[in-house]
Amino acid sequence: MIDLTIKQALAKLKSREISATELTRAYLDRIEKYGKELNCYITITPERALSDAAASDERYANGTALPLDGMPIAMKDLFATHGIRTTAASKMLENFVPEYESTVSQKFIDAGTVLLGKANLDEFAMGTFSKTSYFGAPVNPWQKEKRLTAGGSSGGSTSSVAAGLAIAATGTDTGGSIRFPSAMTGLVGIKPTYGLCSRWGCVAFASSLDTPGPIARTVEDTALMLSAMAGHDDKDSTSSPNAHFTSDGNLQPVLGDGKKLRIGIIKEFNNVEISEDMKTLFNKRIADLKSMGAEIVEVSIPNILDALAAYYIIAPAEASSNLARYDGMRYGLRVEGEDLIDTYKKTRAAGFGEEVQRRMIIGTAVLSSESYEVYYMQAARVRRMIADSFNSAFEQCDLIVCPSSAGTAMPLDSDLTPLEYYALDLFTVAMNLAGIPASSVPCGLAQNGLPLGMQVVGRRFDDMRVLQLAKHIETAASIDNRPTKIMGC
Repeated sequence: MIDLTIKQALAKLKSREISATELTRAYLDRIEKYGKELNCYITITPERALSDAAASDERYANGTALPLDGMPIAMKDLFATHGIRTTAASKMLENFVPEYESTVSQKFIDAGTVLLGKANLDEFAMGTFSKTSYFGAPVNPWQKEKRLTAGGSSGGSTSSVAAGLAIAATGTDTGGSIRFPSAMTGLVGIKPTYGLCSRWGCVAFASSLDTPGPIARTVEDTALMLSAMAGHDDKDSTSSPNAHFTSDGNLQPVLGDGKKLRIGIIKEFNNVEISEDMKTLFNKRIADLKSMGAEIVEVSIPNILDALAAYYIIAPAEASSNLARYDGMRYGLRVEGEDLIDTYKKTRAAGFGEEVQRRMIIGTAVLSSESYEVYYMQAARVRRMIADSFNSAFEQCDLIVCPSSAGTAMPLDSDLTPLEYYALDLFTVAMNLAGIPASSVPCGLAQNGLPLGMQVVGRRFDDMRVLQLAKHIETAASIDNRPTKIMGC
């Protein structure tokens, strides 16, 4: 049962071949068997899951089934869930239990999903391998004996879906945190247009960049998940009034039968070092698109190689501001000191991990009066230039494609410096700075048997067409990402 896609599972539930309770028990059994080894969940909620499943079965019985009724999902532990521990993978919030529900998690409740638990992640979503989690790093189920990264920060979400410990999951993408881990685990993930999905109730990292989005095994399942998540939210001032996305999972082709599409290749990425496997598979998928009738054009994003530097100024600056609220006074960890200031210092020193502390220090420094104009405002100008360059590029093409990463998943014990970890975001951060939609879709398997992904990038609110082209790439690549195939059981 755990090899079923969302579309297949919904069909079987509607025809009463299986029940939501049976489906949920299959996933809970899988979590019990592999959850500890993969470390993809921080909190597992079996009682809630079975209660949700029973309610779904009742709705199927009386003909009032909801769009995603009975689908067992993992919720990234960055979304507040009423009455269920929400940690952001940090010691600071280790025992925090919200009294409210995030908009995204409420939307999934309203769609009838079953909550299996809260997925592991990098602490406060700051990282690339999910190694900064206070609860330990999740493991990639592909060749799991090698203990490879499932990516970050949504590594718990991707590990759970790839291993069959959830049928789909939520993630957040601030600089590539949905797309990079999806590429590492052979899944589909989309960073929607900024403002399409509400951030209300989602623990903040960098408010102008954080973007909730879905992760699933297929493009069609991803579209179904995004349809449940998207929509304007009056509680979120950054939620767009144009936030509309509706899909029944049946994506219309944008190529073939005489349909023409101009697809852009970013010139500035041509000289960026990537693996030979990535080059080969990327070129194969481009050839496939050309054979379907696409016109391939080269486009220029002149400042895209500066995006990494701009991101690692803007994101830490916003993190410094957002994480100032964790002071031990109202909620979360509290370490008593000799006085108020000493309590602040001891609480924050004990509650935050090394990477979070590093980014807060960087952020505070660039916001200082001596550095604000030199660093922060310069980064803001580069951000504007990148957004303008994407707008200009889309005058020459309909969609853009590029790699999701330079290569396949690396071992969790890789000895990289912080700057080397940051450099892994090179292909993804520019889309967050511009606020445009980008989806990672599997483009094939490398010679070592591990998956690689490529991105489809579109104009703001062109999320549907992004997924439609991703569907073509998925079909051409045709990798087998069934959990039983990946895990060998």
